[in-house]
Amino acid sequence: MRIIGKVIIASLFLLFVGLVVLKGYSWQQNRKTPPQPIQFSHEIHVKKVGLSCQFCHTTVEKSTFAGIPSLQKCMTCHEKVATDRPEIQKLTRFWKDGTPIPWNRVYRIPVRNHVYFSHKRHVKAGVECATCHGNVEVMPVMKRQRELQMGWCVSCHRANNAPDDCLTCHK
Repeated sequence: MRIIGKVIIASLFLLFVGLVVLKGYSWQQNRKTPPQPIQFSHEIHVKKVGLSCQFCHTTVEKSTFAGIPSLQKCMTCHEKVATDRPEIQKLTRFWKDGTPIPWNRVYRIPVRNHVYFSHKRHVKAGVECATCHGNVEVMPVMKRQRELQMGWCVSCHRANNAPDDCLTCHK
């Protein structure tokens, strides 16, 4: 009876560990490509239309955050452009309802450890958006290209002779 009990406990433990691992893998995959309320294509807007990152992400040069474009910015073109497409029709419904689009963030710097990140400082230093975000101009769907973790950031700072003391990022 003791052996059977130990086998059952070991089996349950392994099942639990397996489920945790699968859930973690699923969570990691979902973090890379969260579902969005509107299927927005950077590929169309950047590569085909030729918009710069700063055209839509207007606060990237002035703020710690890159910002999400307003509906008004989108509707500047889409009141007339591609109005027959289902995703543009969704956009138009948000506009007419006066409701902000509930975008799901693709990148988020963890708040833990008092991490401070400034887009403005990186843009002023000449860091290209693709360094962290990948080549969005070939992404029909935005996907996280890098896990923005301390080791990766420190390596980049060191490779580019940028400050790498703790207080640069930890406030």
